[in-house]
Amino acid sequence: MKLTPPQIDQLYTFTRQHYVEYFDLQTELVDHLANSIEEQWAENPKQSFEEALQMEFKKFGIFGFMDVVEQRKKAMNKKYSKLVWLHFKSFFRLPQILGTLLSILLVFQLLKSITISHEVVAILTFMILISFWVGLIRMNRKRKKTVKEEGKKWLLKDIIYGYSSLAGMSYLPFQIFLQFEIHHSNLITLFFMSFFMVSMVIIEYIMFFVIPSKASEYLKQTYPEYELAW
Repeated sequence: MKLTPPQIDQLYTFTRQHYVEYFDLQTELVDHLANSIEEQWAENPKQSFEEALQMEFKKFGIFGFMDVVEQRKKAMNKKYSKLVWLHFKSFFRLPQILGTLLSILLVFQLLKSITISHEVVAILTFMILISFWVGLIRMNRKRKKTVKEEGKKWLLKDIIYGYSSLAGMSYLPFQIFLQFEIHHSNLITLFFMSFFMVSMVIIEYIMFFVIPSKASEYLKQTYPEYELAW
């Protein structure tokens, strides 16, 4: 015995009621629940839909779908980080590496040529961080707008348009630079600073422009049903 379309809709409602907000996770859970219920009916045709559903839901434990959601979030954040890293590495390959090295050398020469202090380094780095967080806020607003227009939330799309495991790392260079006292003679430190500043700008560019421009492509690769949903 197969589930009817109204029963499938009821499963979607059931997952939403149990705090699964992402359509892709809802779909995975609905497929799992539907298959399990149909297997129960094969053994016990007289069992009601609600009884079979509750019996299957109990298998998820006292936290319900929370563990599944958390595992999926970790997996999607890992996938997103790999995408960022993949694009980041491309800036250190020909021909992009030429522009990257030129940018690092320009920043290096700028820092070396001006009278620089610990406070100036902190200000420059803080300005990069400000632009980073402004970009995150802008992307988050765009995410909310698309969710409102489309009526569905996709986990990877949420990560691309506002949530990133790399966001917390944006404080790292700032904390590192604050530990240094910069002198003209310390060329290694100046080069390290230049590399980090350029790298941060590259990561911002990847997060706010490159990956979002390819969002539909990545979503279709991750969710075959994404293309069918629109």
